[in-house]
Amino acid sequence: MPLGNLIPDKTLLKSVVQRLARLGAGSPSRVTATVRSGDVTMKGTIGYEHERRNILKAASGVSGVRRVIDQIRVEAKKKT
Repeated sequence: MPLGNLIPDKTLLKSVVQRLARLGAGSPSRVTATVRSGDVTMKGTIGYEHERRNILKAASGVSGVRRVIDQIRVEAKKKT
């Protein structure tokens, strides 16, 4: 863990998940977060670009997060 990261990764992960839940940004079943040395990696598949922007903004706004790595895919929902 780098010297500049004073908040444990486990605590950061909990804070990121809580913030996403509060904002209603993304479904926990479709988007997951992992934290390593203060870097948050967001993975999953969502239906709209605006959801991705909200998720990334929410994660980057958590105190102690060094950077957010975006691995979220946006797949347009198929019309039936």
